[in-house]
Amino acid sequence: MSYVKVNNNYKSLDGLMKEIFSEFPSAVSKTVREDVLHYPPVNIIDKAVLYSVELSAPGYEKSDFSIKLENNVLTVSTEKKEEASTENEKLIRTEFGLKSFKRSFTLNEKIDTENIAARYESGILKIDLPKKESFNAGAKDINIS
Repeated sequence: MSYVKVNNNYKSLDGLMKEIFSEFPSAVSKTVREDVLHYPPVNIIDKAVLYSVELSAPGYEKSDFSIKLENNVLTVSTEKKEEASTENEKLIRTEFGLKSFKRSFTLNEKIDTENIAARYESGILKIDLPKKESFNAGAKDINIS
């Protein structure tokens, strides 16, 4: 019997994807990394009267976000900010920064699109998608006549 040792130094799928894409030529890999790998993580929670979307985006300001609803597609985006550099500083290494991103969510007929609300707290963009009244009704008994 032979044993094969697999050296898995990747702590996440993101680490594996970055390793794979780093093998591409730089002209391709930069585009692929920026467009494919930078999606902020999202939690979607189904509550009694609404859906709550929580998008992790630390380091941004409230004014950096654009939230648009068009044809039942909710799109959250930001534009990349350029880092200011000075002549007195020399950047040795950078592993974090604010990047542009765009996330889209298709909303169904259960959402009251007129009353969508958003807030940005502690690096989390929270979007409340209220359910329409007709869809909020719980179980009810139906009389047979």
